[in-house]
Amino acid sequence: MTDSYRHKGLRKKLVDIITQKGIKDQRILDAIGKVPRHYFMDSGFIEFAYRDQAFPIGSGQTISQPYTVAFQTELLQVEKHNKILEIGTGSGYQCAILLELGAKVYTIERQRELFLKSRALLIKMSYKPYFYYGDGYKGLPNNAPFDKILITAGAPETPKELLKQLKVGGRMVVPVGGSSGQVMISVDRLSEDEYKESEHGYFSFVPMLKGKQ
Repeated sequence: MTDSYRHKGLRKKLVDIITQKGIKDQRILDAIGKVPRHYFMDSGFIEFAYRDQAFPIGSGQTISQPYTVAFQTELLQVEKHNKILEIGTGSGYQCAILLELGAKVYTIERQRELFLKSRALLIKMSYKPYFYYGDGYKGLPNNAPFDKILITAGAPETPKELLKQLKVGGRMVVPVGGSSGQVMISVDRLSEDEYKESEHGYFSFVPMLKGKQ
């Protein structure tokens, strides 16, 4: 794996682009500038790695647009040592950004091929999240509660089972909607049975699916 001066220069330009689009958290901008996005993409797409676009990564999944990764991460309000549940490891790129922010990440992927590929890559890059192959809708009740929960696929509704795994005072970020697009939602758990939802604009994600395959 090579991370050349050219790659680093392209990342700097990418950081400038997402800054212009409104991302303000310098820690997130630094993480985007540090993590080599081209490592997470198939070789045929490496030339496109530092465009602010989503690209296919196999198994019907995509690596999210860098601005979307930054937006979700900023909305999550990540603090160092936060215990975060990520639903949808995908390429592993979002997971790497969370780890760069000092979070303790538990990440679930339901596509076995992607699970094996992203796990091998993140380990090779010396990242140490907790990897799980399973159904994201079920979460990880044995590891709950979590400070934050991040869902990286479009859910038809806010997953109730995952809300139960959120710590009081914690926050979930989830794109909610159908195949035509989703609304980004933040959910703050105010008490054992009280939640506050807020909307944060429209996005487009692959659908969140139940089960494993």
